[in-house]
Amino acid sequence: MYAIVDIAGFQEKVEKGMKLKVPLQKAIAGASLTFEKVLLLADEDAVTVGKPYVEGASIEAKVLSSGKGKKIRIQKAHRRKRYRRVKGHRQDFTEIEVVKISA
Repeated sequence: MYAIVDIAGFQEKVEKGMKLKVPLQKAIAGASLTFEKVLLLADEDAVTVGKPYVEGASIEAKVLSSGKGKKIRIQKAHRRKRYRRVKGHRQDFTEIEVVKISA
């Protein structure tokens, strides 16, 4: 069984026991989160597509940790003008584990 769920504006394909990194959520490690914006729910034979969301479906997840991702560098330059700028950015994330998919 798997589901496609909308988490903070990103669509993720999730299965029970799966670990994934999602945009930062306001929850501490060990807390439980429920996502109710389920777009698609697929069992062995049946596939349910929401309009826009599947009625009564939800995903329960456990928060494992929070942190920052790898640093990316943003550069801009104007040729022949001695203009160079470099910035860095690290995106915040929350690591979760899917505990239950309920229909």
